[in-house]
Amino acid sequence: MESSRISIRPFKLSDAADLMSWAGDDRVTRYLRWNTINSIEEAVKYLTEVAIPHPRRRSICLDDRSIGYISVKPESGDNRCRAHLAYALGWEYWGQGIVTGALKMTLSTVFKEFPYLVRLESLVEVENKASRRVLETAGFLQEGLVRKYGFNKGDVRDMFIYSFLFTDPIPD
Repeated sequence: MESSRISIRPFKLSDAADLMSWAGDDRVTRYLRWNTINSIEEAVKYLTEVAIPHPRRRSICLDDRSIGYISVKPESGDNRCRAHLAYALGWEYWGQGIVTGALKMTLSTVFKEFPYLVRLESLVEVENKASRRVLETAGFLQEGLVRKYGFNKGDVRDMFIYSFLFTDPIPD
């Protein structure tokens, strides 16, 4: 995949059909905390109530068409030194390095956007080997296993925690 075809931008209401094409797939939402989007109305609601108002939830685009998302959610108060990272990508684009590229784009700007940010972290379910590989390829360090930590789809699950510090180099 040519990296020049990949971009990250704020979501737009006109992304509703594209959002539904990837967020309507159980393979994509399996490890997400939100449910599969099953209608264009749900897609519009998600865009207007969640994605568009979120200060750092961005659409991962291929030729400006939404094929996934990447989100950075900074903590507040005394914990504003860290932020949480999440992402998802349409299944037909898996394994092509797209999320890794989007993650590296995000890393190149996020510490400038949030100058008080020291640490970006991501929690990944143990079974989600592909996501763990994405984080490791992008330079994140696996810090450990957090047992019975994340509630998802009716179960409390074990998670690996990964981090990237503002002093860490972004891999080429």
